[in-house]
Amino acid sequence: MSTKKPKTGGEIDSWCTKCKLDLTHRIIAMVGDDVKKVECKTCGSHHLYRPPKSERERAKAQKAVAREARESARSSGTSSKSSRSSERASAKAERDLTAIWEKAIAGQPAAAFKPYRITLILAEGELVRHSKFGDGVVARVLDPTKVEILFNDGIKVMAQGQQLS
Repeated sequence: MSTKKPKTGGEIDSWCTKCKLDLTHRIIAMVGDDVKKVECKTCGSHHLYRPPKSERERAKAQKAVAREARESARSSGTSSKSSRSSERASAKAERDLTAIWEKAIAGQPAAAFKPYRITLILAEGELVRHSKFGDGVVARVLDPTKVEILFNDGIKVMAQGQQLS
């Protein structure tokens, strides 16, 4: 798929519901910046836009990573009876978070990371590059003004959607 902004009459890769393949389609309807309807250039059928399989799999993987990060963060907050077992549990949780972070970041091109700014509005699974903490993945949106981002050194609660005057 091209990195150009899609426009009506342009071409885009999409899942064809008739051919059952990812094929080139002509954009026939848009709402704002979102592609809504396409025409298959192979079979000529008109249908709603469906992202190609590669994009659907990438989105599914990002959601799974974010879900794993949330679950791991919750389990690391549990208390145990002895200090040794709690130390072991926290070390394991830290290793788990590092593994989740590595899985989310591995193989991602530099263009996949958004530079972090407090004015950004982020979604679960998005990749972020912070000037101090490095590369991260959004684990959870806490509310419209806060997100949890998983960095290599742990989860950080960060601001989002702030307006600068």
